[in-house]
Amino acid sequence: MARPREFDEEKVLRAARDLFWSTGYAGTSMDAIAAATGLGKGSLYGAFGDKHQLFMRVFDAYCAGITEGVAAELAGPDEQAFERLSAHVRAMARGAATEIGRRGCLLAKSTAELAGRDIDVTAQSLRTLDAVEEALSYDIRAAQRHGDIDPGADPRQLAALLLAVLRGIEALGKAGKDEASLASIAEAALATLPRPATPRAPRQPANGRTAVKSSVSSGGGPL
Repeated sequence: MARPREFDEEKVLRAARDLFWSTGYAGTSMDAIAAATGLGKGSLYGAFGDKHQLFMRVFDAYCAGITEGVAAELAGPDEQAFERLSAHVRAMARGAATEIGRRGCLLAKSTAELAGRDIDVTAQSLRTLDAVEEALSYDIRAAQRHGDIDPGADPRQLAALLLAVLRGIEALGKAGKDEASLASIAEAALATLPRPATPRAPRQPANGRTAVKSSVSSGGGPL
């Protein structure tokens, strides 16, 4: 009967992830992981396999977190779809200018280092980016149904464009671009989204009168 493991597996995986994230796949040795986790290499090999298997365990989990997080951010009712999309793009620009953003994301760093010569990383990177693009496309279609984006536009093309802009924003943030510059790029990307030629008709309240949003507060000044 196998003995229960005497270490926190998730803690070990987080430590390994942070090493791969900081020093890259090639720059991370099993000796370094053993030192960071306090486990012997024999225990690491027994629990997680070789370095590549351990890396893929970490990388797959990281990519799953990205796809789940973006899908959750962009899911919701049609009437809020454009606001969700705008908030996501702006948040990505703000995040890219932070200290964590300067570090770059593990997906981007690992794709740059390994894609093209590691079929597992290449496949997972493509699946992740495709999933993010699909989440963007889903939200764009919702905005089209609500009349906030031109229904004649191709949602997949718009999603692909936004994905490319967002990955570019991340790269520029890592290179040291300031927050104002990244925010300007985000706003320019949002401005390229085609709006309907005919404005959406205002909603009718239950009494049948047209709802008009007041532009002044109760005190008579601007909102």
